[in-house]
Amino acid sequence: MRTGKVRDLYTNSSGELLLVASDRVSAFDWVLPTEIPGKGAVLTQLSLFWFEKLASVVPNHILSTDVPEQVKGRAVIVMPLEMFPIECVARGYLTGSGWSEYKKSQTVCGIALPAGLLDGSQLPTNIFTPATKAEIGDHDINIDFEEALKISPQAGELRDLTLKLYGAAADYAKERGIILADTKFEFGTDASGKIILGDEALTPDSSRFWEAESWVPGGAQASFDKQYLRDYLTSSGWDRESAPPELPQDIVEKTAQRYRDAYLRLTGTQFN
Repeated sequence: MRTGKVRDLYTNSSGELLLVASDRVSAFDWVLPTEIPGKGAVLTQLSLFWFEKLASVVPNHILSTDVPEQVKGRAVIVMPLEMFPIECVARGYLTGSGWSEYKKSQTVCGIALPAGLLDGSQLPTNIFTPATKAEIGDHDINIDFEEALKISPQAGELRDLTLKLYGAAADYAKERGIILADTKFEFGTDASGKIILGDEALTPDSSRFWEAESWVPGGAQASFDKQYLRDYLTSSGWDRESAPPELPQDIVEKTAQRYRDAYLRLTGTQFN
C-alpha cells in the first residue's frame, strides 16, 4: 500500500492498481486533520465522467470500476504508469499563484502577459504553467517551460495534451454555466511508452470552477471548488508553516456542498 495526500494505492496480484480516493482534503500542500464526508466518492465519479468525455483526446488509466464493496463508488482499478515528474497545469484565467507572480513581474511561469490584468481576468490565450511535484508537507514550485523540458524531455507533448484537454473541458463547462479557470493534470506512460492520463481529472480538488453568471474580474469569484476552504484557512490566522487546524463543522458542510454542486452542474445529475 502507498498513501498520497488524499489517495491510497494498492497493487493486486496482476500488477494492476486499486486507487482509492479518501475523504482527506489538502490545502496549501498540507493534508488537513478534518475530512470532508463523501468527497472521495464525488471526486471519483466526476473523474470517471471526464475520463469518458475526453477519451478521444488522450487515453486514460481506468481499467475497471469493479472494486471491493467497502470502497465501491470511491475507487477504481487502474493500469500502472511511469508518472512524469511534473504537474501539468493549464490556465485560462489569472488567479492564485499566477496572480501573485503577475503582480511582481507581469509574467506567469515565465510567460509574459499584457499589463492591466486583474485577479480573475481572462488571459489572452490559454497557457501551460508546469510545476514540480512536492513530497507531502513540501510545496509545489511553479517552473517555466525550459525548466520543465530539463525535467522531462516530453514536456512539449505534455503541454500540447494539457492545453487540448483544458480547451475541450472549458468549452463544455461553459455550456453548463461554469468557468474552468485553471486545472491540473498528471500523465504517465504505459508499458509501451504511450502517454496516458492518470490520477484524477477536472475535479474541485484539481481545478478552479467559477460561476459564469457572476464572474467579474477584480477579486474573489463565486466558486464550486475548495477555494472556499482555502479562504477560510487564510482568514483563520494559520501560518501555513505549522500543522493546520481542525475545520469547524459549518466549513466542512459548506465545502462538501460545493463539491456536490460542482458534480450536479457539470454532469447534470444529482450526486447520490
